[in-house]
Amino acid sequence: MIANTEDLKDLIIKGLEDKKAENITVIDLGDHAPIAKYLIIANGRSTRNVAAIADFLSLEIKHNSHINVSLEGLTTAEWVVVDAGDIIVHIFHPEARNHFKLEELWQTKKPKL
Repeated sequence: MIANTEDLKDLIIKGLEDKKAENITVIDLGDHAPIAKYLIIANGRSTRNVAAIADFLSLEIKHNSHINVSLEGLTTAEWVVVDAGDIIVHIFHPEARNHFKLEELWQTKKPKL
C-alpha cells in the first residue's frame, strides 16, 4: 500500500517505465503550487500507446493507493491527464508534447527560492 506522495511518485514512474513511456520528466512543484506537489510528463509512441499507458497507470494507482484517479483526454489520446491528487501526470503523443511544451511553461512559472 502506498504510504506517501514519494511512494506514489515512484509507483507512477515505474508504471511509465514498465509501459515504455518515453522522455519521462518530473517537475517538483514543492509547496508553491496549490494544484499538486509533482507534475510528471511523458509521452507514448502513438495515441493508442498513450491511452494504454494512462489506463494502466490509473488501475495501478487505484489498486495500490485507493486514490480516486481522474482521467481526461482518453477520447483522442493526444494528451491524457491522470490526476492522482498530489501528482498530476501528463501523457502526450510526441507531436502534442512538442506543440504545448508543458515543461517549459512550468519550469519558467516555478517560483525562485
